[in-house]
Amino acid sequence: MTRTEASMDALRQAGDELADATVATLFERGQVGTFNTLMRYVSTAGAPLPDGLPDVAREYLEATRVPPPWVDWSEMEKARLFFIDNNVHISTALSFASMPACYVVPHVAKLLSASHGLNYPSKRMAETGQFTVYLMQPDAFEAGSRFIPAAQKVRLLHASIRHHLARENQWDSAALGVPICQEDMIGGQMFFSLLVLDSLHRLGIHMTQEGAEAYYYAWRVVGAMLGVDQDAVPKTLDEARQFLDLYMVRHMGPSEDGAHLTRQLIDLYEEVVPGTFFDPIVSALIRYLVGDTCADWLDVPHTPWDTVVKAVPHLLGVLETLEDRSPLGAWALDRLGHLTTVLELSSLTRGRVMHYAIPEQLKKDYGVSNAVPRTRRWTPPAATVS
Repeated sequence: MTRTEASMDALRQAGDELADATVATLFERGQVGTFNTLMRYVSTAGAPLPDGLPDVAREYLEATRVPPPWVDWSEMEKARLFFIDNNVHISTALSFASMPACYVVPHVAKLLSASHGLNYPSKRMAETGQFTVYLMQPDAFEAGSRFIPAAQKVRLLHASIRHHLARENQWDSAALGVPICQEDMIGGQMFFSLLVLDSLHRLGIHMTQEGAEAYYYAWRVVGAMLGVDQDAVPKTLDEARQFLDLYMVRHMGPSEDGAHLTRQLIDLYEEVVPGTFFDPIVSALIRYLVGDTCADWLDVPHTPWDTVVKAVPHLLGVLETLEDRSPLGAWALDRLGHLTTVLELSSLTRGRVMHYAIPEQLKKDYGVSNAVPRTRRWTPPAATVS
C-alpha cells in the first residue's frame, strides 16, 4: 500500500458516518444526558440494555456489539500473551511515548484541550490504560467483557467532539480536515501500536517478530471497533512505518497546547512516583523515547537523569536474562509487571471505573488555529521519510 499526499488528504475529510449520525440524533432530540445516565449501567458485553435508552442509541449498540468477522482469534491470543509478557513496558511506552506523540501534533493537541474531561490528564491516561487492559483480557470479545462497551462509548465520544466543533463553527475543515478524521484515527492507532513497539525496542526489550506482529494486529482490530476504515489501514508493520512517517512529517510541530498537555502529564506522573528524588526520571523517559526534537517542541525540561535513563536498556537486559534462565524469576517479574500496571491504573483512576461518557459541551475557550517463544527477534522497519 503506497501512501501519497493525495490519499492522506482524502482521509482528512472522512469521519465515522454511523457514530456521527447517532450522536447528531441524540443531540437533536436532547437525549445525551439520558444516554450517559443509562449507559453507566452498561459496562459488560451481553448485558441487557436499560429501559428508556433512546432508540437510535439502541440501534447503534446493536450494530457495533460484535467484532469484525475477519478477526483471527489465534493472532489475538498471541497478542494477549505478548501483552502479559510486556505489560509494564507497554504501560511505560503508552505513558511516555504514545501520549506525548499525540501532543506533538498541534491540531490533535488542540482537540484534546477542547474537552472538559480530556483537560485532565489523569482521566485521559486512566481511560487509555483501562481500555488497553480490557482489550487484553482472555474474554475481551465474549459476553461479560468490558472491552466492547468501552469501544462503543469511545467511538461515540469521538463523534461528539466532531459534532461540537462543527456546530460551533470553530474548526476549519478545509484546512485541517474533519475533527478526529480517518487520518488522525489511523495515526492514533499507529501511536498505540507501532510507536509502542518502537519504544520497547529502544528500551532494549526482546520481542519476536511473531509477537510484534500480533500486537499490531490487535490494534487493527481495535481500529475496526472504533470506526476506522479498514481499507485505509496499513496491514503490515512495513506499511505502518510508511504511514506513521508520512503522518508525522505532515503534521508534527510545536504548539502551546502540546506543551501545556505535556506539562500536565509530567506533573501527573511526578505525583504517582513516590517522593521527589525520582521525579526527573519522568521528563528523562519522555525525552529518551520521543527524541530531543519532539521533546524540545513539548518543552520537556532537561534533567540530570537524561544521561542516567540511557542505562535503562542495559538494566532491562539483565532482568530479561534472569527471566530467561529462571522459571521463578520469570514468574516474579511477570507478577511485578502485573502489580505495577494495576498500581499505576489504580493511581490514575483513584479507584473509579472510567465510563467514557459523551461530553455535553466543550471548553468555552477552545479555538483552533492553523498552526511468545523467543525466536526471530523483531526490529523496527526502517524509516521511509528522511
